[in-house]
Amino acid sequence: MTQATSQPMKIAGMTPRAVVVALVVLAVAAALPLVLTNYQVGLATEMLIFGVLAMSIDILAGFAGRTSLGHGAIFGVSGYVVVYATAQAGLPPLPAFALGVIAATLVAAIFALLAVRTSGVYFLLLTLALGMIVWGICLRWTQVTGGENGMRGDVRPPWLVTHQAFYWAVLAGAAVVSYAMWRFVRSPFGLTLLGIRDSESRMRSLGYNVPLHLFIGFTVSGFFAGIAGALYAMFNNFVSPSTVALAQSVEGVLMMIAGGVGSLFGGFVGAAAIIALENAVSAYTERWQMVLGVTFILIMIFAPEGIIGTLRAVLTRKQR
Repeated sequence: MTQATSQPMKIAGMTPRAVVVALVVLAVAAALPLVLTNYQVGLATEMLIFGVLAMSIDILAGFAGRTSLGHGAIFGVSGYVVVYATAQAGLPPLPAFALGVIAATLVAAIFALLAVRTSGVYFLLLTLALGMIVWGICLRWTQVTGGENGMRGDVRPPWLVTHQAFYWAVLAGAAVVSYAMWRFVRSPFGLTLLGIRDSESRMRSLGYNVPLHLFIGFTVSGFFAGIAGALYAMFNNFVSPSTVALAQSVEGVLMMIAGGVGSLFGGFVGAAAIIALENAVSAYTERWQMVLGVTFILIMIFAPEGIIGTLRAVLTRKQR
C-alpha cells in the first residue's frame, strides 16, 4: 500500500508536502476571480504572465549563471507574431499562438549561438545589443510591425473573451509551464547547468560540452519566454515596440531578483510584488518609478536573496 501510494509522487518528482502546497496555492489562485473586480483580475492575469517571463530568465541567471537582457525581445517577438498572424494573416488564435512560440524559440536559438561563448558582463551586454536590434527592427519595419503605432487585433478565442475565463486559462497554462520548468532545472541536464554556473572550467575538464549545454538552456528558456509573450499578446490584443524594448527585459530581471535568483517560483512572487507596487504607488504619485527604485535598493541591501530566499532563511533559523 505504501509503495502504491508513493509511486505517483515519484513520477511527479514532488514530495507529498509539496503536492499539498501546490494544490492549495492553485485552489486559492483559481478562486480569486470570484472575489475580485475585473480590473483586479486583469492585474492578477498580468502577474501570472510576467511570472512566467521572470522564471524563464531565472533558468539562465539562477541555474546557468548567465543573466540575459534579451528576453524582453524574445517575449515581444512572440507577441508580434501572434498579433500579426491573427490580424493580418487571418489565422485562428491557437495556430497563431503556436507560431509565436516557435518564432520566439528560433530567435532565442540565434541569440544563444552568438552569446553562449561569453559570460559575465560580456554576456549581459551582448544580449542587450541583440535585444536592441530586435527593437530597432520592430520600430522601423513599419509595413509589417506598424512602427510606433504597433498592431492591434482580436487575438483571444471567443471562449476566452471574459476576464475570468482568460484568467483561468492563463492560470492553467502557467501551472503547466511552471511544472515543466521545475522539472527541467531538476533534471540531470539542469544539474549540469548548475555545475557550469559553479565552475565552468571544472565541467569542461569533466568532458561536458559547455557551449552546447548553454545553447540548449538558452533556447529552452526562450521557448518559455515565448509562451509568456504569446499569452501577453492575447491579454492586450496589442503589441508595439515597447513590447520588445529593453525596459521589458529589465522588468523581468528585476522581478526575478525581487523574488529570489535561483528560486524559480520566486518569479511569481517578484512579478506580483512589482506589479502590485507599480499600480498602488502610481495611484498616489507621478514619481512612482523613484519609489520603485528605492524599493529595489532596499531589497538588494537587506534581502539580497530576494523575498523567497529571505523567507527560507527565516524559516530555517526558526526550525533550528
